[in-house]
Amino acid sequence: MTDAPPKARPGRSGASGRPGRPGPRPLRLPGGISLRVERRALGVGVLLLVLALAMAVVLIGTGDFQIAPWDVVRTLLGDGTPAHDFIVNDLRLPRVLVALLVGAALGMSGAVFQSVSRNPLGSPDVLGFGYGSAVGALVVIVLFNGGAGQVAAGALAGGLAAGLLVYLLAYKQGIHGYRLVLVGIGVSAMLIGVIQYLLTKAQLVEASRAMVWLTGSLAGRDWAQVWPLLATCAVLFPLVLGRSRALRMIEMGDDAAHALGVRVERTRLLLMVAAILLTTAASAAAGPISFVALAAPQLARRLTRSPGAGLLTGALMGALLLMVSDWASQRAFGADQLPVGVVTGLVGGVYLLWLLVSERKAGRI
Repeated sequence: MTDAPPKARPGRSGASGRPGRPGPRPLRLPGGISLRVERRALGVGVLLLVLALAMAVVLIGTGDFQIAPWDVVRTLLGDGTPAHDFIVNDLRLPRVLVALLVGAALGMSGAVFQSVSRNPLGSPDVLGFGYGSAVGALVVIVLFNGGAGQVAAGALAGGLAAGLLVYLLAYKQGIHGYRLVLVGIGVSAMLIGVIQYLLTKAQLVEASRAMVWLTGSLAGRDWAQVWPLLATCAVLFPLVLGRSRALRMIEMGDDAAHALGVRVERTRLLLMVAAILLTTAASAAAGPISFVALAAPQLARRLTRSPGAGLLTGALMGALLLMVSDWASQRAFGADQLPVGVVTGLVGGVYLLWLLVSERKAGRI
């Protein structure tokens, strides 16, 4: 006679099959819509959102004319003095909104590319889309002496062209993660050569203007940069988030995704185009801000401990990282304010080295 197997205790194992950790809980929405939400991911997302909003208030109050956080909040609610209203709403709020939107766009695009390539190095920084935007912008600056709107359009066109080139060169009966990364590295090297060639052909004034743009900066950003970037994010964020389930299936492999009814190549191409548009729109607004797209999704995934793409948490982490970097660029170096691209480059370079060492220890590279 054998003993009966013990009854499973409620709450000790979840949908993930790992004991001791509750799985996703169903979230009921009006209209019969049901979503499955990881409680830890939800908590991390709320925390990142609160920290990003708090950092936005601190950043708005930072500058030559300091404004206390509670005065910033009062001014944003329409109860500030005329001086505070001008400084907050006209001078500093657009810059903070650009930082928030650029960081969110880069964080989400990085999460998409890392999931599509199934590689932590698969970010727009490594794949060359930022360099494509830089080439497009430099062509307009150096060859045509274009204005700010024309430079933004050139950056958008250059990023899309680089994305199309990488996709076509990496496509061979589908997209393989490491092939995509290797092709992206090769295209990046070629684009860096084009950038250097354009700089050698530029006049002094044009070269100085080009170098300022290439560094990546939020200085002088106004509402003219906010509205196009906001419209782009408003269209593309729901598009990408609506395909998060299909993206998670693609992470399991093309065969498994096909078996589950996902149109793999169509979905992958659509998500890549959306991510490239987010990257190029961010570059058009603030220049090529490096390493945010690489680091934000990985940091968010480590906090949530979730196997999924982490699109929304990656976007929130990107927004927080860029705003913290912008605050550091204004305050951490005394009177010598640095462009935010310098700060993200310094921090991101250290992070990239750590990531490479971690991947090597894990035997993945």
